[in-house]
Amino acid sequence: MRYYLYVSGSKLDMLYEQIPPKLLKRLAVEAKVDLKVLSVALQSPRAEAGTYDRLDVVETYLEREFDVSWMTEPRPWFRGDLGLRIAGYGTADRPMFMTGREGDTVIALIGSAHHLIGQRAAVDTIQAAHSNLPSLFRLLDDFPDRRRPASRQSPLDQVLQFSASLTVPPVYCEFLARRLLHGTVTGEDGRELKIVIGTPLYVAMADEDQERGA
Repeated sequence: MRYYLYVSGSKLDMLYEQIPPKLLKRLAVEAKVDLKVLSVALQSPRAEAGTYDRLDVVETYLEREFDVSWMTEPRPWFRGDLGLRIAGYGTADRPMFMTGREGDTVIALIGSAHHLIGQRAAVDTIQAAHSNLPSLFRLLDDFPDRRRPASRQSPLDQVLQFSASLTVPPVYCEFLARRLLHGTVTGEDGRELKIVIGTPLYVAMADEDQERGA
C-alpha cells in the first residue's frame, strides 16, 4: 500500500479518459485492480471507479505504452525515489513545489497545492492550475534571494538556486511525473548538474531502504 502525499486529480481524469475501453479490463488485471469495481466503471460513467483504482490503471497504461524512465535519464514520463523538500505555499489555490537531489541530478516538481492530500477546497474556488512552467517561473520571480543579476540567470539556474534555498526537512518519496524541461547548469562548486523539471501524477512516501531503480 502507498501512503500518498499528492495525487493530481486533473491529470488522472485527463489520462484515464483517453485509455481505449477495450484495454481497461486487461490493464485492471495487470494492475491487480478489483474487477468488480472496474466492471461498474465499464457499464456506467468511468468516474465511478475510485481514485486509486483509476490511478493504478493509468500507471500500468503509462508503463506499457510510454517507456517510463528513471529520473536521472528522463523521458517524457519518468519515476524516481529520493528525499524531497516540499513547499505548499500557504493556500490551496497556490502552486506546490518539491525538490531533491541524487548525485549530480536535481529534481524539481511543480503542481497545484490543492492536490496535496489533506487540502480541502471547493473546485469552483480554484482559479488556475499550476502544473506548468509559467507557474514555476512566476514562483521564482517572487524569490527574493538572488545571488546573480536576473539578466545573467538562466531559468535552470533559477531553479537550482531556489531548490537550494529550501530548508524544510526532506521526506523520502517515490513519484511518477511528466517531464516539462531538463538541461544542465554549472553549480557554484564548478560541477555540471543536470536539472530535471516535471509535474507529478503522484507523490507517495517511500521507505529509505527500498531497492532503487537504475
